[in-house]
Amino acid sequence: MSKLKSIVSISVLLLPLFFSCSKQRTRASIEQSIRRVENGLVEQRIFDLETGVIKFELMDGIFQADKAQLANRKTLAERMKHYNTPGVSIAAINMNRIEWAKGYGSMDVNTGTPVSTETIFEGASTSKMLTAVLALHFVQEGLIELDANVNNHLKSWQMPENEFTVKEKVTLRRLLTHQAGLPSTNYDHDENVGYPTLIDVLNGRSPALNKPAMPEFVPGSRWQYSNIGYNVIQFLIEEVSGKSFQRVAEEIIFNPLEMKSSTFVYPLDPERRKFEAMPHDDEGKSRKPVMHLTALAQGGLTTTPTDLAKFIIELMRSYKGKSEKMLSREMTRRFFTKECEIDQEKFPLPFYQGLGVFLMGEGKNLAFTHPGNNYPGLNCWPMGWPERGTGAVIMCNAGMYGILNIEIVSAINREYNQ
Repeated sequence: MSKLKSIVSISVLLLPLFFSCSKQRTRASIEQSIRRVENGLVEQRIFDLETGVIKFELMDGIFQADKAQLANRKTLAERMKHYNTPGVSIAAINMNRIEWAKGYGSMDVNTGTPVSTETIFEGASTSKMLTAVLALHFVQEGLIELDANVNNHLKSWQMPENEFTVKEKVTLRRLLTHQAGLPSTNYDHDENVGYPTLIDVLNGRSPALNKPAMPEFVPGSRWQYSNIGYNVIQFLIEEVSGKSFQRVAEEIIFNPLEMKSSTFVYPLDPERRKFEAMPHDDEGKSRKPVMHLTALAQGGLTTTPTDLAKFIIELMRSYKGKSEKMLSREMTRRFFTKECEIDQEKFPLPFYQGLGVFLMGEGKNLAFTHPGNNYPGLNCWPMGWPERGTGAVIMCNAGMYGILNIEIVSAINREYNQ
């Protein structure tokens, strides 16, 4: 434990004070769970760190461990060092409450500022899960049709028509499930020209240097992960609501759930900037953040694990019919319904596609997630088991394929679900 203690910065226990006496866990028992998680990581062997090759045959067992692995458990401190990860923040969920949250290591190796439960990380593609909830909220309100041509709702910009859209159209369902035929593209821009607007991004027009939001195969014919598809959803939400994407997120998610450290606005304001974790590359070197300022829905969220855990809990409670702060029970269950298979050669994780969320398992083992990884080195892994009321949010300030997140989530899964 000596190495582990050296990297722990701030620990916050959030006890489930509202439980009945028969269910309430003692502080001592929660501390024991924390120690078992911190000392119970097992090495993931699904990635070759040198080549980046993924062993597909092992993917279905990413949350499993054999006897040899369990007999050789590692500490969190050891795995952080192994993956050149300066800082980690964890929020663990049990009985639909945040049971504990804790920060480890540093926000930035250059400053040594410790990670706390208030440290803000980039949510990366986890942003898409929140974007999906916003879109489904408007479906629920009857303002957007899930299976209609999105151009029916768009005014100041329209999805381009081409040979691929003669019979099949781009719909919100297809955008949410990466089946709209839109390209896989990341974003850059010409700094000599200026900064692209969202419409510049959608058109792939200077100063934007990305592919345009134009179908490159027949919508609905296959799955292809598309960042720009979620920027079409962002524009759709703004058109229908007449409000900024940030304002809509505040009204539907952040304010009702008291997610006070969460925003889609970047750069952060001066007060929040004090808590911002810096990204680190695969060698553990501190880098400057690279966040897009106008294309937000695909990866523009900044938040804390504690805030994001509130979002996960609300979804799980809504799934069980215990809350409707964001979505009705019916809509949440549609959110958690399998829409299509995912080709692991294109997206190497053992998930199937829901309406803006990735799913695995069924029954009491049903789990949902949307991991995220932002260049040059920040990542996020939220996970929830709605039938069990358990979950976790892991955020790190390094890349390394997010493997450390998987190892931590696996340890939490063993502690609370097995």
